[in-house]
Amino acid sequence: MAITDIAPFDANAIARALTLVVQGQPVAVPTETVYGLAADARNPDAVARIYAAKGRPDFNPLIVHVADLAAAERLGVFGVVERALAAVFWPGPLTLVVPRSADCPVASIATAGLDTIALRVPGHRAMQALLAATGAPLAAPSANASGGVSPTKAEHVLATLDGRIALVIDDGPCTAGVESTIARVKDGAIEVLRPGPVTADMLAEASGLPVNGVTGSEIVAPGMLASHYAPGKPVRLGAVDFAADEFAIGFGSVAGDCQLSARGDLNEAAARLFDALHAGAASAKAKIAVATIPAEGLGAAVNDRLARAAV
Repeated sequence: MAITDIAPFDANAIARALTLVVQGQPVAVPTETVYGLAADARNPDAVARIYAAKGRPDFNPLIVHVADLAAAERLGVFGVVERALAAVFWPGPLTLVVPRSADCPVASIATAGLDTIALRVPGHRAMQALLAATGAPLAAPSANASGGVSPTKAEHVLATLDGRIALVIDDGPCTAGVESTIARVKDGAIEVLRPGPVTADMLAEASGLPVNGVTGSEIVAPGMLASHYAPGKPVRLGAVDFAADEFAIGFGSVAGDCQLSARGDLNEAAARLFDALHAGAASAKAKIAVATIPAEGLGAAVNDRLARAAV
């Protein structure tokens, strides 16, 4: 069986990753949100290897990461509002869904055949270094088996992809801990397709437009499957006490086997969420139960991930 190597982030690791990307192979690399599985978005065979490694359904589009707004505008059509949002939140954990440009070189498999493309400028030094080295737009979904718990540490990647990919670049835990907010401008408003670190209030303040949640069940962006982030065990939400066979994930005054944030800090809870779900999945207990998380601000993103994990 092939072995996946973990290399600490440095120039040598980026050089190794560059060689693999040029060969059409995906590599795992950290971003500020979660570890991503990156490959040249222009190469359909390379993108297909992402889907194969993850076991991801090919109707589920991928986020394409680019170095800056200028690179993004070579791939998608940006209006005034999209540029304003990019100016405020890029580099950072916001993905914008825009129409594909007429000469967009990104392989259609990366966008699941849609006429739109999901674009992000990441803020993490490792992903930016790989973007600079390759000079390519990089398709990069979370570096885990499809539907499983997203990885916020290098060892999380190995939990489901060991032997399926050649290299993981390790630059420590991710700071945001949940995937990027995905948004698009539609009918004079901003539609949040997936909640994340950039909250609805932040989007409204930056754009001056109303912000709406997504309606309908059409898959128009990554991360919209109803069942996702699953730890392989039943997950109970809103727990105030715990049964003996439940791995307890606490928050605030509700203590547990692990704690998202004893002081009730939603940023801390988001950063620790996937690590806690990984711990629950690895525990000897048959079930997982999670304390109530407030829905305001970043809590909306945490609750979105928990609701999908519990399906």
